[in-house]
Amino acid sequence: QVQVVESGGGLVQPGGSLRLSCAAYGFLFSAYDMSWVRQAPGKGLEWVSTMGKRGGTYYADTVKGRFTISGDNAKKTLYLQLNNLKTEDTAMYYCALDSAGATRGQGTQVTVSP
Repeated sequence: QVQVVESGGGLVQPGGSLRLSCAAYGFLFSAYDMSWVRQAPGKGLEWVSTMGKRGGTYYADTVKGRFTISGDNAKKTLYLQLNNLKTEDTAMYYCALDSAGATRGQGTQVTVSP
């Protein structure tokens, strides 16, 4: 059964950092382009970042230079390092097997507040 489980969210002040993790189960992690998407309160899903199966990394303009995506094929885990967080980064963050977020986990909440 395909499953991804996110963790690492929390409450942080503006300018702070968090590291999100996504553990993958039931599929060949290294064969997929893995993504992070997020959903802010009252808004739709927003693509954040993708790590290609060949290692290329891609970012939305809103997070470029602040967020870093990485992965560990041996541990079947995807990461997202969030630095210099802003209040507008507040959202539920999901790990997904596609950039649209159609196949995603339950999410981990990131709240950025003074």
